Amino acid sequence: MVTHIGVDTGGTFSDFIRIEDGAPVIHKVLSTPDNPAQAVLEGLEHLCPDLVGVEVVHGSTVATNALLERKGARTALVATRGFEDVLEIGRQTRPHLYDPFVEKLPPLVPGRMRFGVAERLAYDGEVLEPLAPSEIERVVERVRRSGAQSLAVCLLHAYANPVHEAAIAQAAQRLGIPVSVSHQVLPEFREYERCSTTVVNAYLRPVMQRYLQSLSEALRGAKLRVMRSNGGVMSAARAHQEAVHTVLSGPAGGVVGAFRSAREVGYAHVITFDMGGTSTDVSLCEEQPRTTTETIVAGCPVKVPVLDIHTVGAGGGSLATIDAGGALQVGPQSAGADPGPVCYGKGTGLTVTDANLYLGRLHPDGFLGGNMRLDVPRTRAAAADFAGRTGLSPEVLCQGILEVVNANMEGAIRVISVERGHDPREFALVSFGGAGGMHAADLARRLSIPTVLVPAHPGILSAYGMLVSDYVQEYAQTLLVPVAELTRERAEAAFRELEARGRETMQEEGVAPQAIEISRFVDMCYVGQSFELVVPWSDHCSDEFHRRHESRYGYADSTRATQIVNVRIRVVGPAGVAHRPLRMADGNGGGDAHVDTVPMWGEGGWLQTPVYDRQRLQPGQHLPGPALITEYSATTVVPDDFTARIDDYYNLVLQQR
Repeated sequence: MVTHIGVDTGGTFSDFIRIEDGAPVIHKVLSTPDNPAQAVLEGLEHLCPDLVGVEVVHGSTVATNALLERKGARTALVATRGFEDVLEIGRQTRPHLYDPFVEKLPPLVPGRMRFGVAERLAYDGEVLEPLAPSEIERVVERVRRSGAQSLAVCLLHAYANPVHEAAIAQAAQRLGIPVSVSHQVLPEFREYERCSTTVVNAYLRPVMQRYLQSLSEALRGAKLRVMRSNGGVMSAARAHQEAVHTVLSGPAGGVVGAFRSAREVGYAHVITFDMGGTSTDVSLCEEQPRTTTETIVAGCPVKVPVLDIHTVGAGGGSLATIDAGGALQVGPQSAGADPGPVCYGKGTGLTVTDANLYLGRLHPDGFLGGNMRLDVPRTRAAAADFAGRTGLSPEVLCQGILEVVNANMEGAIRVISVERGHDPREFALVSFGGAGGMHAADLARRLSIPTVLVPAHPGILSAYGMLVSDYVQEYAQTLLVPVAELTRERAEAAFRELEARGRETMQEEGVAPQAIEISRFVDMCYVGQSFELVVPWSDHCSDEFHRRHESRYGYADSTRATQIVNVRIRVVGPAGVAHRPLRMADGNGGGDAHVDTVPMWGEGGWLQTPVYDRQRLQPGQHLPGPALITEYSATTVVPDDFTARIDDYYNLVLQQR
């Protein structure tokens, strides 16, 4: 019997879940930001000392952190002469229009590492200026002398004809460094986005290769798979070749796990709410998780399919400060895993976790199943000191910290719902992450969301989502043709070419040909528009485009000509363990679930609040608020105006009275 282990490395904790014979075993360890593999290996050693025959699915933050901290490889860029600076010129948009002091992040490739070659293709791939062999030799030598550790090649209109890029890539093999070419990374038009995505892939490849190779060696023969940003998985070997597809690796697992858990109990329209130690990730799912190709990570456009996740710097470890105007601010700075919140014993800055503990919303003896006792006296002293500098009582200060962080997270949910034409009242809020359960009911009240669902083991749901994810590859190719001029033969030829690539990739991943599922899509717009919507391919795709345009932007014009910009496929092959909702471990109901009574701060001041051990709760039980529900991986707060119900799958269902 194969043992499957899911691993999610976060900013504060790294989460682990082992599923064998359908039973989950969970574990958490403090993350090691300086060496993420250390925490991964420590947790695996605890769960499964013998890794022979084990399959590990890993959601990694290595690529994300390398971009955020600008600690990727020294990268060179080869571009069509005259277009070397497209990476720096960008779109000339100003996201902070009225900020006179905004500083633009420098490009990943500095000017001295960008090299032009004399060649030119037309938009349809016709060779206007051939690429001479001497020109190839010249630019490859310049790359060698630059000391580059990785190379990105992005030539004008290479998506229509890759002949010149392929020639440079072949010659550059002798340099012994990874080479990323745009016609493989992103064969779509729009030079800036294609160039940026190719450069990000090149910038991250050596970093991911070192990390994954060292981790694979340490795993002593265990099979290693890596979570993709689009909600699928891939082999470790493919992950360092396609490093750009791991920039949202960790959060993707949470969306998959949350949506599958909710759908199993009848909720197909959900907002996933993942509050961890350093950030909060939210995503809106209608019948299935949503993907997008419009993503900016650390100032870099990344135009590959990723789950549509919005992130804010609000987590349990977010630090409370007073800004220059004297207002209370929470985040985006975080105490992280080291030194961590004050209550962990080393931190000195007051955090959201400390505020929850001070207000009685965390049980000091129930954290991580009692394996990590929280320091209450130290937290009280820090809160009193901070409150003394603001003129507030510690209770009002800590409540203010929670109000500020809740407002930040409410804003994030509004971005993905209200601002996109969705009514939050029509969705359920699926709460997970180590800190999510303490804030979910408050957010539901603010947004009039009728139901909060807290799945079993919410603190490790991201790791669980990785285990139930399948192999997923997505391929696209630019066509740029009006719908009225697109023949079925041309469309079929374009799709079949992509599908051949997809089937080859799945076979390399070990997926049986008969198990592969392929879906076809097109990116459409009105002729003259500069943005597209993804629509399932059919003979009536224009009608569906008008409908989706109306839903997204509030208007549609069925008399206006439409255009196919890209054809796109999604290839899926089974990889995850057979899906079954997470339940609490066997042996529920072994004794009274009411284990303690503590004072908890609420609207009416301090209220005596029962504490329940979630492990002992049974389906059908109802718990009126106020209540505190503790378990190994998380704590759930039931305010005094809410009721919690335990359903047949041991989910907590919170609803306002």
